[in-house]
Amino acid sequence: MGEAALMPQLQALTAGLPMPAPGKLTFTLDSAEMAAKADFIQENVPESLELKLRVLEPISKVADPDVVISSSTSGFMPSELHTGISHPERIIVGHPFNPVYLCPLVEVVGNSQTSPDVKEAAAEFYRSIGMHVLPLKREVSGHLSDRLQESMWREILHMVNDDIATTSEIDESIVYGPGLRWAIMGISQLYMLSAGEGGVEYFFKQFGPSVDWPWSHNTAPAVTRDIIDRFASGTADQAAGKSVREQEKVRDECMVAIQSVGEVQHGIWKNSK
Repeated sequence: MGEAALMPQLQALTAGLPMPAPGKLTFTLDSAEMAAKADFIQENVPESLELKLRVLEPISKVADPDVVISSSTSGFMPSELHTGISHPERIIVGHPFNPVYLCPLVEVVGNSQTSPDVKEAAAEFYRSIGMHVLPLKREVSGHLSDRLQESMWREILHMVNDDIATTSEIDESIVYGPGLRWAIMGISQLYMLSAGEGGVEYFFKQFGPSVDWPWSHNTAPAVTRDIIDRFASGTADQAAGKSVREQEKVRDECMVAIQSVGEVQHGIWKNSK
């Protein structure tokens, strides 16, 4: 998406806030030139470990040892990114979410080799550009959010494969149900609310046994041509002729509206006064 398509939503989200003057972008195909001049490096190449290492290794040898090198990887751990890297203590994961210009979350992940100063410098940088920083206690494949999303993705594949529901029906079950709650509070907190005044003990007494019921799958089915075709036709029907860009515009406008209703404070959406 170009700037003309992105700016209306971003401006709507930041209306009334003191924003810095627009900066300038400089492009280069020379990674060494970039690394020599950068104060903070964010790697965004496709999700291939081989490719990431091929890009990160020469950059790490040119960049100043104090420069943080952060990877946007959705699933690789910092320890997997250290091979052949100079000063691996400054390599971290800074995992943002799509669309990055509207989703404030960024997961910051280090490991035993990571310098605490590097993690703090990264967190400070991300906060300075309006991100919500979530430092992870330790590295784990898929980090936090993607592990949760992956579990739902696997169950979706089973539902499509077993002809339980179409992509439209699956999405409706979220959009008009729990998705409305998830935009306001986290799943854990909402589960506790469902127990009412009984609290945690009552919740686990009432709903705890269901974790052993055969409702869901832990592994995904084989991704066959049939599953892919069902997804393609299902999501095409849902699009109703709208292009990807037109659908992105609807998504972005809704995200701005949700975030404009309240403010994020300690992970809880609070109504604006």
